[in-house]
Amino acid sequence: MPAPTRPTVTSTLKSNKRPAVSVFSRWISLSKVVRRENIIGWLFVAPALLMYAFFVLVPLLLTIVYSFYRWNGVGPMAWVGLKNYVTVFEVPDLLGTIVNAFWLVIWFSFIPVTLGLVVASVIHRVATGRLGEVSRTVLFLPQVIPLVAAGIIWGWLLALPGLVNQILKAVGLSEITRAWLGDFDWALPSVGVIGVWVLLGFCTVLLSTGMAKVDAALYESARIDGAGWFQEFIGITVPLLRHEIGVCLTVTVIAALAAFDIVYVSTAGGPGNSTAVPGIQIYILAFTQRAVGLASALAVLLMVLVVVVIIPVQRLSRESAE
Repeated sequence: MPAPTRPTVTSTLKSNKRPAVSVFSRWISLSKVVRRENIIGWLFVAPALLMYAFFVLVPLLLTIVYSFYRWNGVGPMAWVGLKNYVTVFEVPDLLGTIVNAFWLVIWFSFIPVTLGLVVASVIHRVATGRLGEVSRTVLFLPQVIPLVAAGIIWGWLLALPGLVNQILKAVGLSEITRAWLGDFDWALPSVGVIGVWVLLGFCTVLLSTGMAKVDAALYESARIDGAGWFQEFIGITVPLLRHEIGVCLTVTVIAALAAFDIVYVSTAGGPGNSTAVPGIQIYILAFTQRAVGLASALAVLLMVLVVVVIIPVQRLSRESAE
């Protein structure tokens, strides 16, 4: 009977190398596939990144650079350092535009979000089915209309012979009629009403979508415990919609601080500077007064202001959602 052959050292090394070589080759092939997929992914993203860099990042950097110069947009630039920023805070008309922007935050943001919560809650409880769909569609229509068209329409409605004054006269309130957009005291609130009309539908639809996700058993349990509509609204609806409320506040606050279309079409910043906002003032400084450096400084301050206001809202909504 032949003796069993013993494995030699060479055969043992060869047998041990085969799995290692196969694993290594598989790792190399897998890394090549991953690298190729990454390259393909970057090729798909590259056009969007180039467009974003060309139309957003480059103008942003140039705006920051221009804010340190005195420049009329054509001739040579003169370095002035922080003088443009100091001018923004020293000139009352420029600083007043920021104050007006914060007033618009109340009209464009807090009022639409609050009314949107109430309207969405009523639609969720009462107007179900087809009636609810029609209600949300009607409320969302102003969001579809271009802001320029909305400003023109409301300019007609709020004029001295406009429909609003005609209705006030019909109900016996002719003593309070006025040219709403031409009155120093009422021009800014009138622009705010236009903002409420435009943004209410967006807030209502978004909050209605959030309410549809709330478990109906929570409301049933609250009703069994004797809770009324307002208690359900405060104790269940609002806490569970904090993420949606945060989104609404973010969008509407940015719309208020960066407002331009509605204000420019309806009042052009007048009468006087009663409705002047940073967007209007930046346009006037850059394209009318040819003070590009000062306009850039105001634009940078507006950007910083938006970031400072939005970051706490985002953090609160994120912490509430967690």
